[in-house]
Amino acid sequence: MAGQRKTRTGTVIRDKNDKTIVVAYSWSQRHRVYKRNRRRITKFVAHDEHNEASVGDRVIIEEHRPLSKTKRWRLRQIVERVEVVDPHDSPEEIDQQDTAIGVGQ
Repeated sequence: MAGQRKTRTGTVIRDKNDKTIVVAYSWSQRHRVYKRNRRRITKFVAHDEHNEASVGDRVIIEEHRPLSKTKRWRLRQIVERVEVVDPHDSPEEIDQQDTAIGVGQ
């Protein structure tokens, strides 16, 4: 079908740059000689207009026109968000947060 853009579902592994995320896309490949499946990871640089995604989020990205030397994808949707613990919180506050959500019981 003409006009269909490719989409990939992956995990955000870097969000340091402004309006840019790096998404790791994992896929399987069969080895030519040993006939075993092996896991491969491809990194895509994607445009995140509103800086919505953070590290660990599962996202859907889609093909887009070239926006820079390496950016050829854009963020379409955030599928699953990851709750991030602030490293500047005191250990007591983190323990209370973990107890509230059921971790460490």
